[in-house]
Amino acid sequence: MEPKCLQFLENKTMLITGVSGFLAKVFLERVLRLQPNVKRLYLLVRAIDKKSAEERLRSEVFEKDLFRVLRKNVGDETLNALISEKVVPVPGDVSLNNMGVSDSNLLQVMMQEVNIVLHSAASTRFDERYDVALRINTFGALNVLKFAEKCVKPELLLHVSTAYVCGERSGLILENSFAMGETLNGKAKVDINAEMQLVEQKLKQLREQRCSEQETNEAMKDLGLERAKLYGWPNPYVFSKAMGEMLIGEYRKSMPIVIIRPAIIISTISDPFPGWIEGLKTIDGLILSYGKGRIKCFFTDHKAVFDMTPVDMVVNAMIAIAAEHIRDSGSRTVYHVGSSKRNPVMYKQMYEIFTRYFKKNPLLDRNGVPIVPNVTVLSTMARFRLYMSLRFKSPLQLLRLLSMILPSHFGDKYEHQNRQFNMAVRLVKLYEPYLLFKGIFDDRNLEILRNKNETKEMDKMFGYNPKCIAWEDYFMNTHIPGLIKHVLKK
Repeated sequence: MEPKCLQFLENKTMLITGVSGFLAKVFLERVLRLQPNVKRLYLLVRAIDKKSAEERLRSEVFEKDLFRVLRKNVGDETLNALISEKVVPVPGDVSLNNMGVSDSNLLQVMMQEVNIVLHSAASTRFDERYDVALRINTFGALNVLKFAEKCVKPELLLHVSTAYVCGERSGLILENSFAMGETLNGKAKVDINAEMQLVEQKLKQLREQRCSEQETNEAMKDLGLERAKLYGWPNPYVFSKAMGEMLIGEYRKSMPIVIIRPAIIISTISDPFPGWIEGLKTIDGLILSYGKGRIKCFFTDHKAVFDMTPVDMVVNAMIAIAAEHIRDSGSRTVYHVGSSKRNPVMYKQMYEIFTRYFKKNPLLDRNGVPIVPNVTVLSTMARFRLYMSLRFKSPLQLLRLLSMILPSHFGDKYEHQNRQFNMAVRLVKLYEPYLLFKGIFDDRNLEILRNKNETKEMDKMFGYNPKCIAWEDYFMNTHIPGLIKHVLKK
């Protein structure tokens, strides 16, 4: 028998975008494992055809260690049969009209069947090209909404955004929706269509100038940062996500909309097993670089809160929210999912925790000798900048450090030192607002829902109250061991 909080999915059909991503993948596993009566799951992935979509789902989703509990519970043969029966791979691209679904018959069937849409596809790079960020994060959201409104039996659109659409605000940040064209600095309204026209004009200009691919990439990244900062956002990622929310709010008609704004999402705390993570999540690069002895200084603002939530608790919240708002015609509700208000953890505490971990469980160097980190702790950004300027006297030195902490932004070669040094400086500026972030995310809507569900004796396994997280125990015994097992050793 399925858990009560998943009963709303009985005999329902879902469309999930971004399923190869961290959050949606955990959501999918939960549904397949605990709701046997879900009717069908359409999974949209970027692919040129059905065969390519199937291959991506196999290699990037179902073969992951995340599914080992489900695989163990039912066996390989039964799991393959379940996937064959419930899952429909959909090759497409949310940045295109009709989400890039070229098979008109498949599109019509989806419109007839889909009841619930979970839109999780996004580009999450802080320094993404502006054209890419706009097409995926902004107009991609509108394309998904348009599809949902064409469905015969639409009941809910669950849109995953980010808590950091608030920009660099401080104090208590409320769960308010954006008005169309709203800006964070009070300047003239942003015209989203004009932003896309600006992008097209810039691309045309770059083509006429016969710019190289690298020159075009850098120009479009610079444009994204320029436009974001013009209207009060620190980078094109959060700016484009905020504009995506605006479009959904403006064109939603009677479609029930829920906007989920998670803070930083980290490894599972319990379900399907503790410590599963995929890739480096924000602070993880710093944790591993510290353990490897590769960083010599650590910046910590004693007053800054690091807002994070285990991914399975975010999924629990999404399920409870969806169950609450399904068929809630005409509504648009925003939910923060974070820990900074109910159970905050400071950057200083984080540093103390992972120093204790690696003192107790040191990593080994290539010769099998325990690594003993030697780190200078700096408490102000001014001291941090002074230290960096004194220590790193060449572009290559700084580049090597940042390539260890932020590996997703760097390759293994350093032949273009000056260009990559400029990129390194750009990344320092990109991450600075989050090192100094002073906001606390209000989660009043989720607290109301928690209280309501507690009175209904909601299943304990679907808890999503951050108060229950013992941060030191979680990081010492779950997150860092999981990070080493699932990321470092691979």
